[in-house]
Amino acid sequence: MKGNYRQSLDSLEKSGRLRTLRPLTGRNGCRIVYRGREMLNLTSNDYLGLAGDKLVHRRFYAGMAEGNILDDFGLGAASSRLLTGDSENAHILEETLRHAYKKEACLLYNSGYHANIGILPALLGKHDLILSDKLNHASIMDGMRLSQAHHKRYRHLDYGHLADLLQGCRGTFERVVIVSESVFSMDGDVADLAALAALKNQYDCLLYIDEAHSIGMYGREGLGKAEEQGQLQHIDLLVGTFGKALASVGAFLLCSATIRNYLINHSRSLIFTTALPPVVLSWNRYIFEEMLTCHERRKKLRDLAAALRRELVGHRLQTDGSTNIVPVMIGDDRLAVTLAAAMQERGYLIFPVRPPAVPEGTARFRLSLTADMEWTDIAPVASHIAELTEQL
Repeated sequence: MKGNYRQSLDSLEKSGRLRTLRPLTGRNGCRIVYRGREMLNLTSNDYLGLAGDKLVHRRFYAGMAEGNILDDFGLGAASSRLLTGDSENAHILEETLRHAYKKEACLLYNSGYHANIGILPALLGKHDLILSDKLNHASIMDGMRLSQAHHKRYRHLDYGHLADLLQGCRGTFERVVIVSESVFSMDGDVADLAALAALKNQYDCLLYIDEAHSIGMYGREGLGKAEEQGQLQHIDLLVGTFGKALASVGAFLLCSATIRNYLINHSRSLIFTTALPPVVLSWNRYIFEEMLTCHERRKKLRDLAAALRRELVGHRLQTDGSTNIVPVMIGDDRLAVTLAAAMQERGYLIFPVRPPAVPEGTARFRLSLTADMEWTDIAPVASHIAELTEQL
């Protein structure tokens, strides 16, 4: 058996798909130290630059005192929420989120992965159907597999295909849920939430939207694409995470009070895991309220992404999307690995994205821009990639 594992690893290495862990140090804004060299970090999900902002962290920790060191800054919840891991801070955070989104209820999860593998299996059974965008995140796919519900995937952003599936099978199932991300993390493209809401209403479905890569970035208050597109009231199950633009860890579901109470009793990834520690709950509330004021950071990031896309197109490099996630298509896995190493030599921390994270033949760079970058930081990136591609 061990020989089979070794053979599998050797095969991954030969094809350019072997993954390894990479320790990083010396975070300083948008720069980080990798293998002893400081580089511009083009791989981070710290979209608003808050995780790398020392002043924001100092302001947060300035609130720590002898009287609140455990309740507000403690490092261990020591139990699940259904035992002794629950706290006033968890309920305050849920109420803060519920109020901001004008939703009926909110429920915290330990991560976006916990949410997606815990919500779908709890709510849907063998008489139900999940219809999922083909490029939804792996956590959504795992949630579907854990569920007893039937599931089908519609072609990416193809709402005609989704409508055909609904027309053909809606009457066969008790409940049908349409599941989509709002911003897709590998392509930087965006779902049409109004089109999804219209299909949801037409076919009497639930609408489940994962806003992991959208929270903090879009809308008047930074609440995401659902806010920007005016669809908040049409989404039955809205998942948001703290692990990207909100510079933390954890996730939340916005839903009805009935669904919240049902999940507290049936969602295994909530019931059987230790609660988020007090310091994370306090930070999440603090950083969410900070995010609401980040209007200039959001505008700056939009401008940087648009400028970089123009440079990439000008150098005849294939890119797509309209967000701060800027893919650069490479194609071949081994070429993507070699190019990434060459870009690191020039001071840019870029890791190649290869299957199974993306479809076969679409290995790429996923350039992730953050609001603490300046145009002078990223202006040479397109020319470097083009030059190295010619050489290799």
